[in-house]
Amino acid sequence: MNEKFFKEMFNSTKLPTIDFGLVDINLEAQKLAGKLSISGVQPKLSVKLDKKSNELIVVIEGGEYILKPQTSTFANIPENEQCCMDIASELDIEIPPHCLISLKDESLAYVIKRFDREKGIKIHQEDFTQILDQNDKYKGSVEQIGRRLKEISSAPGYDAQLLFERVVLNFILGNGDAHLKNYSISHKGENIRLTPSYDIVCSKLVIPKEEDSAITINGRKNNLKRSDFDKLADYFDIPIRIRYEKFDKKFDLMKKIIEASKINQKKQKQFIEIIKERLSRLELSE
Repeated sequence: MNEKFFKEMFNSTKLPTIDFGLVDINLEAQKLAGKLSISGVQPKLSVKLDKKSNELIVVIEGGEYILKPQTSTFANIPENEQCCMDIASELDIEIPPHCLISLKDESLAYVIKRFDREKGIKIHQEDFTQILDQNDKYKGSVEQIGRRLKEISSAPGYDAQLLFERVVLNFILGNGDAHLKNYSISHKGENIRLTPSYDIVCSKLVIPKEEDSAITINGRKNNLKRSDFDKLADYFDIPIRIRYEKFDKKFDLMKKIIEASKINQKKQKQFIEIIKERLSRLELSE
């Protein structure tokens, strides 16, 4: 991380400190019980930067970042998400600034800058459970998301292309937990657009028998192959020449990022094999 990154992420010249450890996370979360709006199984804290002390502190309102610590259920999820988001960035998938940061006990946590805030002002956003009026985030299809997105987006064709690329990326990275809440739109005045991508993890590293997709693609959640994604692209009217161009011949790049990550070496090898197998199913060159 360099000074340019610190400026973009924290508007500072150096990495902030954190004055609590992993054992304190539950206590901090309990302080905010019933007041946090960020849902999910993984513990998450809303934090902001105290500029005087250059310290990230837990807050109820006015959070600038989301902090995700280690979990007892699944090992090394922060390192996993950091790696996946780094891959997304290198493949030109729009994502927010993010990093790993050490807690007081030196355990690593994942921190991502909130993209629903701009100069302290909250930007109205909706995820696709809300948009599709669906109570279960695991019910529905990518086609439903795309159809509704094209109806409401200010740049329908382009956003459909971006959505398709993110769905392909999640498949390649073994993220079988990309559900309706993991796709959102933002409202900036009259401009309605797909938000940056978020919550990208290789869930198959920690849940080996997980299905390929959390929601259906071409009517399927498992054993997906190139023809399923081709039909999805046809449905979205994505031109053939640009469907997979971000991912073709990118295996070495992804492998390099994984090997430079803080994921342990055994899991690194497993992750690389997952990507290799997914690229094969998509009939893409390594």
